[in-house]
Amino acid sequence: MPEVMFAGPDGRLEGRYHHAKRPNAPVALLLHPHPLHGGTMNNRVVHSLYGKFQAMGFSVLRFNFRGVGKSQGRYDGGIGEISDAAAALDFLQTVNPNASMLWAAGYSFGSYVGMQLLMRRPEMGGFISISAPASHYDFGFLAPCPCSGLILHGEEDELVPVNSVQKLVDKLNTQKGVTIDYRTIPNAGHVFTPEQVETISGMAEDHVLSVLNRSRMALAAD
Repeated sequence: MPEVMFAGPDGRLEGRYHHAKRPNAPVALLLHPHPLHGGTMNNRVVHSLYGKFQAMGFSVLRFNFRGVGKSQGRYDGGIGEISDAAAALDFLQTVNPNASMLWAAGYSFGSYVGMQLLMRRPEMGGFISISAPASHYDFGFLAPCPCSGLILHGEEDELVPVNSVQKLVDKLNTQKGVTIDYRTIPNAGHVFTPEQVETISGMAEDHVLSVLNRSRMALAAD
């Protein structure tokens, strides 16, 4: 997983990038938890998803938001971090100009940034949102949500009540053409044990492969 540095809106951003061998491979961008609460691209949820996407044949990038690790700049309350994510997606698209599909996957604060990115980049084909901070941020901007995706949440999340995420899921599922695959993790809080991380990665893999298989079947039908 080679280290990469790429241009961000407030200086250079540090990442780890895997380039798929297959031409036109799908790409995934991974977004880490809150920078002011210890979130980095080495978070075990993000790291585990990185391995899963790599194994599924994706070109995949995880990176540090501004002010984290070797990334330049300072925390910007979410606004600048959304711009960082857009710059990371620009990097991915530059080195994968013919990618078959674009995905964003985020954990906690990263899931909020990922959902914001969806609204700015209509070419996104799927998303994974883990522990979405639905009780901390207004997700009303998802109107309409541009694509279907997976939302995962711990049933015992002490920071974000599971019912706040259920309300978000219910709202998104009323939108035409959008289907939310919503799964909860029993006995899980906002921070996951290594065993729960394995469960989350497995759920993510199951969802992504099902979407890719449907896409291939649709192409074959044409």
